[in-house]
Amino acid sequence: MTIKKTVEDGVETFEAEIDGEVIQWDRGLSYSRHLQTDQLLSSQTPVSDKPDEMLFIIMHQTMELWIKLMLHEAGVAMGQLRADELAQAEKTLDRMATVLRHMIQSWEVLATLSPHDFLTFRGFLRKASGFQSHQYRELEFRLGLKRADLVLVHNDDAAKRAKLEEALAAPSLYDEVLRVLARHGFDIPGDKQERDFTQGYEPSKAVEDAWLAIYTRPQDHWPLYSLAEKVTAIEYYFQEWRFKHMKTVSRVIGQKAGTGGSSGVNYLVKALDLQFFPELWSMRTRMSAPKEGGNYADGGACPV
Repeated sequence: MTIKKTVEDGVETFEAEIDGEVIQWDRGLSYSRHLQTDQLLSSQTPVSDKPDEMLFIIMHQTMELWIKLMLHEAGVAMGQLRADELAQAEKTLDRMATVLRHMIQSWEVLATLSPHDFLTFRGFLRKASGFQSHQYRELEFRLGLKRADLVLVHNDDAAKRAKLEEALAAPSLYDEVLRVLARHGFDIPGDKQERDFTQGYEPSKAVEDAWLAIYTRPQDHWPLYSLAEKVTAIEYYFQEWRFKHMKTVSRVIGQKAGTGGSSGVNYLVKALDLQFFPELWSMRTRMSAPKEGGNYADGGACPV
């Protein structure tokens, strides 16, 4: 095999024919350097000698990477909303929903861990728990679920606590959506647009009325209606992710307490009642269909 060497832009470059293809590489940016694969692939450090622990580590590491992408995209979406770039925000929200669907399916991999498999190394984990995921907590804050007491878990890490406190105090994705409604002429109360964002969001009838008006006449408010459906999809898939998490944990450990001291499955069940965008859901109950068609009593008006 012959390797051709040249210099391009001051960088030594190589070229060779491999498997019928002309392949090029250089001493500049490589696949490994770009993706930091050496660091990535050396970051799996089991604390036991049990073979199934590797699955557990990689599963959760990949989940953390997807959550990191969700945080990145949420930041992009909020910037687009602030700029009233609704079509661009929809594309970003679509990507977030796609990531969530992937995260939902990834629980299938962890579900291959039988109760016996997990118990071979669970004792080595001590108090390490997913409850301590600062990225997951930040994602909840960024989407709109603010619970200040959960920051306490990260008191021993100043940098993580500061990041969470910043997210806690900042407007969430839902806050930015409500500001969009206000800029488009809807009567959104001032205390929903500017408030102490560290406090949990309290549902508002005025906000629910705004969503109801948009959904009752979508043809008159199509950009907002379409945006609302994209936002709703985020919570829909997030809740499906939570549900799949709960069922996977139930399958693997039953009703045992979590390693971090929570009630385990029971705690995860409670999380299914938590909402990011409450009025987008409550509004649906108030919607009604107009009465149309005949009474069908004599059978004559009933379509065949």
